[in-house]
Amino acid sequence: MPEAMHPNSDSSLANADLLPTTAAQRTWRWYHYAALWVGMVMCIPSYTLAAGLIAEGMSPWQAVATVLLGNAIVLVPMLLIGHAGAKYGIPYAVLVRSSFGTVGARLPALLRAIVACGWYGIQTWFGGLAMYTLLNILTGNALVAEPIGWLGINAGQLGCFLAFWALQLWFVVHGTDSIRWLETFSAPVKIVMCFVLVGWAVTHTGGFGAMMSQPSAFEPGGAKEGMFWAVFWPSLTAMVGFWATLALNIPDFTRFARSQRDQLVGQTIGLPAPMGLLALMSVVVTSATVVVYGKAIWDPVDLTSRFTGIGVGLALLVLTLDTMCCNLAANLVGPAYDFASLSPKRISYRTGGLITAGVALLAMPWKILESTQGYIFTWLIGYSALLGPVAGIMLVDYWFLRGTKLDTDALFAEHGEYAYRGGWNPAAIVALALGVLPNLPGFLATAFPNTFTNVPAVFLTIYTYAWFAGLAISALTYAILMRIRAPRVLAAA
Repeated sequence: MPEAMHPNSDSSLANADLLPTTAAQRTWRWYHYAALWVGMVMCIPSYTLAAGLIAEGMSPWQAVATVLLGNAIVLVPMLLIGHAGAKYGIPYAVLVRSSFGTVGARLPALLRAIVACGWYGIQTWFGGLAMYTLLNILTGNALVAEPIGWLGINAGQLGCFLAFWALQLWFVVHGTDSIRWLETFSAPVKIVMCFVLVGWAVTHTGGFGAMMSQPSAFEPGGAKEGMFWAVFWPSLTAMVGFWATLALNIPDFTRFARSQRDQLVGQTIGLPAPMGLLALMSVVVTSATVVVYGKAIWDPVDLTSRFTGIGVGLALLVLTLDTMCCNLAANLVGPAYDFASLSPKRISYRTGGLITAGVALLAMPWKILESTQGYIFTWLIGYSALLGPVAGIMLVDYWFLRGTKLDTDALFAEHGEYAYRGGWNPAAIVALALGVLPNLPGFLATAFPNTFTNVPAVFLTIYTYAWFAGLAISALTYAILMRIRAPRVLAAA
């Protein structure tokens, strides 16, 4: 992309990957976005979401409805923030400069990148686990061994994790076009696989109604009688948090849209309904495992390992493809741009992707996934408490204060409109801090229950609504501070 597009842009703020997309690069139609979301939704962590909710006491219908509602909610900021990418052709790391400043934008970019590195590690672990399972089936459990000390996994699991990590590097090197191709190709394959699994489930059980009739633990006489709302609200926050990272960096994809309509229609079709249907499928299939195997098997890797013949190999290959598609789109593109924005002169999109892959190695994702409590209530809600405030600031800045009007030249200028004070916007930093701090005590009490034992109940309640609370507090704070401290900037916008 030619630097001449923005003759006033500062070289420390721009490189070919960060500058606005050209008309020739805007090739994504609505079906590309729908396929992108189907590709990202159909993955092992999405499949296991309903399992975690049922483990907390929900009935199958309650779990499916919670997943669907959470994704319908997160679709709203997804579309609103994605609007900027489609209109101006800029990635998240550049868009956030309008609110945080040309230098201050590196803070939310880094926060989002770190979270994505954690997710990249989690998805890589699932992909490696599928490979590990398949190899054990083919070799008669030759890779089964005792865990390696403090790592908590054995050499075979570690080797497969590293192999899957290395397999993804091809797409890291070949950029977003290779990812679009992979998502568009794989989406139909995944849909067919889902129908096959549901067909298998129905033929082995007493019908759809019997599979969905499991009672809730919150009903009279249940183990958690009267506790539904205490579980529902943090679970809903976790469902919103599941895609909270994409709600911020969706401009990284919508910047390639041929029109605003393409990103709106494609995302609306591709996100909430497929997530709800996948949750429904996971419940149906798992109910069938109770009949067939005598116990509920929520892990799709464990389930497919029990198939026989060519079925096991085919199923595990599809699972591996699922995981790779989701990981590359959801957890690579965003942080690659984010890391590039930290030092555009030195870090390209490709280098940023390699940094993401490198950090993911250090995340030890199997530790995060050791329990439902740790996965849903610590990981998902914890980072939603961090990213919700950023979303609130971005939404207020772009829609309510600037009316969707941005000066793209100034986004790349060291001393332009978005430089604020030395490149930092104090209003955004204060709003971010105030949005995060109320959730911090609740997070510490949840993540380290044996250490933080006397956290007041009010902070635990706030943490229950972490994403919502953080977004509301930061949005209101930012709006007030900007109206008071930056009338000239707003008037010009």
